[in-house]
Amino acid sequence: MEEPILRAVSVTRAYHLGETIYAVHDVSLAIDRGEFVLVTGPSGSGKTTLLHLLAGLDRPMSGDVILDGTRYSRLSENGLAKLRREKIGFVFQFFNLIPHLTALENVVLPLRLAGMSPAQARERARSVLETVGLGHRINHLPGQLSGGEQQRVAVARALAPRPAVVLADEPTGNLDSNAGLALAGLFRKVNQEQGQTFVVVSHDPRLEEFADRVVVMGDGRIQDVRVRGGR
Repeated sequence: MEEPILRAVSVTRAYHLGETIYAVHDVSLAIDRGEFVLVTGPSGSGKTTLLHLLAGLDRPMSGDVILDGTRYSRLSENGLAKLRREKIGFVFQFFNLIPHLTALENVVLPLRLAGMSPAQARERARSVLETVGLGHRINHLPGQLSGGEQQRVAVARALAPRPAVVLADEPTGNLDSNAGLALAGLFRKVNQEQGQTFVVVSHDPRLEEFADRVVVMGDGRIQDVRVRGGR
């Protein structure tokens, strides 16, 4: 049986605000290669903290995260940054596009930082922008794009380096209803056609229909796991 592409092993993250508040408490979760997992739950349930631990943006107080055989606990901060750059695509709620760069240039940037040649980076960026339906908007600045289009550029930027896993934090949170569902549909399309692994955090229950598994968080723990019929 194939090893999971991503695993959290008994991870705990707490904050000391006069008292100890457990954002994530002894959580274990395995993500299979090519799986689409939705992590949901109310505000304060720990879902975003868990995503940040999976992304290596925060370190657990105890436990470990393993991505494609690499334990985060064995990496320095530089090593962890390199792992994120090479193996993790992250989609933020607020897009985080560079406003003075075109859609194409925003997607090219991480490829160039990873050492890809200018010609190869532009070719790859153009291809992935076409995949997300923005082949006709590659020379537009973020300010000239709708919210849904900006988020698609952010998705293209995450997909371009061909990461082992794409992690998305409330990716539909700043989109209207139709654009949000269209983005979830795009995730599912890329997941099914390219075998890309997705872990998506959202409080929007409509996204459940796109997932293979729904992980429900509450009080820093996994409260329920529901397997969908998609796989």
